[in-house]
Amino acid sequence: MEMSQLEFFLKVIEEGSFSKAADSVGRTQPAVSIAVRRLEEEVGAPLFDRSQKTPTLTEAGEVIHDYAQRILSLRDQARESVAELRSLKRGRVRVGANESTSLYLLPRIILAYRESHPEVKVEIYRHVSERLPREVLERSVDFALLAFEPVDRDLESFLVLRDELVLILHPEHALAGRESVTVEELGTESFLAHNVRTASRNKVIEVFAEHHTPLNITLELATVETIKRFVQLNIGLAFVPRMCVGEELERGTLASVPVEGLAYHRTLWITHRRNMTFSHAAAAFLKVLRQHAKSQQAQAENSQR
Repeated sequence: MEMSQLEFFLKVIEEGSFSKAADSVGRTQPAVSIAVRRLEEEVGAPLFDRSQKTPTLTEAGEVIHDYAQRILSLRDQARESVAELRSLKRGRVRVGANESTSLYLLPRIILAYRESHPEVKVEIYRHVSERLPREVLERSVDFALLAFEPVDRDLESFLVLRDELVLILHPEHALAGRESVTVEELGTESFLAHNVRTASRNKVIEVFAEHHTPLNITLELATVETIKRFVQLNIGLAFVPRMCVGEELERGTLASVPVEGLAYHRTLWITHRRNMTFSHAAAAFLKVLRQHAKSQQAQAENSQR
């Protein structure tokens, strides 16, 4: 059953004759008659009562008439849907990220994307970084933002952000306002930490051990937002990524002091399946990601000059 057969069949009904239908579709009358005859052979029943001057639908013709309208309508809808995808009037992008990236990096990227493509749906899935490569490989997400560069040869990655670990404390804390502090001076302080063991947390533990100084973690909390809130209540100090506290440091609701001998810079990576055939929505999102990465690189180079 071909689409053209259904189109010619409906046109005969609409025009009331084979000749007028042929003129309407720009074909010869025999061509239209042959197409309808082949359709009848395929369904196994005549569709028109040809004993009358005007073609009249048989009972089988009434059934095929209904289905033909629905089939062609679905075809047109499919074409329109694909056209909307190509013009980015619909579609979706799925992104996996850890907590801090979801809260502090992705919003800026998504805002930039939605300025040009407001009708595309962006879905964010939160996972720990270690799980995200598998989510990409299993096609659960289109992209993932990671705190490390995955080594799987089926994945392709590029650097999107360089960030540093900073010590945050209450603005009225005794150490606030200092140009720097030593690890030894922090030995009597109470610290708040994330309850997920990360490379940055291991680095802090390592540096304190090297200085033979206790790291007094008195509270382990589930989110960076909770940690920031507790620090603002002067319950303790914490080490967090700078991107997570930029606004609070600017407003003065949190303070930060460099720690001598403790420098940890982390990198955030975008990864996707190698040789992936991107949807139009995903390809546009990848373009925004690369633009953001290029912008961050330019800012880092300017700050070093």
